[in-house]
Amino acid sequence: MANTYSQVYVQLVFAVQGRFNLVSETIRCDVEKYISGIISNRKSKPISIFCNPDHIHILVGLNPDISISGLVRDIKSSSSKWINNEQLVTGKFAWQEGYGAFTYGKSQLDKICKYIYNQPIHHQNVNFKDEYIQFLEKFEIEYDNKFLFHWADSKEN
Repeated sequence: MANTYSQVYVQLVFAVQGRFNLVSETIRCDVEKYISGIISNRKSKPISIFCNPDHIHILVGLNPDISISGLVRDIKSSSSKWINNEQLVTGKFAWQEGYGAFTYGKSQLDKICKYIYNQPIHHQNVNFKDEYIQFLEKFEIEYDNKFLFHWADSKEN
């Protein structure tokens, strides 16, 4: 759209269904490349991505014509279908319902990129559940524990 200018940076966070460790190191880079392609095809910019075995962090420069929910829907559905079609995991792969979306200014991008790329080191000290709740609290997002992801350490799984 003419005369539309934007600078929207969003970190997306979502989990593998059942919080199973399905994204092994052998397929991680391929999954990240595939998801980066989905984002690019949606006229947005993949800035940083790291797929942990049980969840993913993606920093996106969002096109103003694209909704966050639509982009996440496309990432989840297309990547799940691709992972299953390519038989990259044993059994059926899917992402859990829901996601976190956290916005940042341009001055914060370097710090966020480093955070995303350093996920393996970060998760030596903090599990995903605590990390996710810290995001919600840092961004002052009200939440109900019963509607958060199904956690691997939960008795509900």
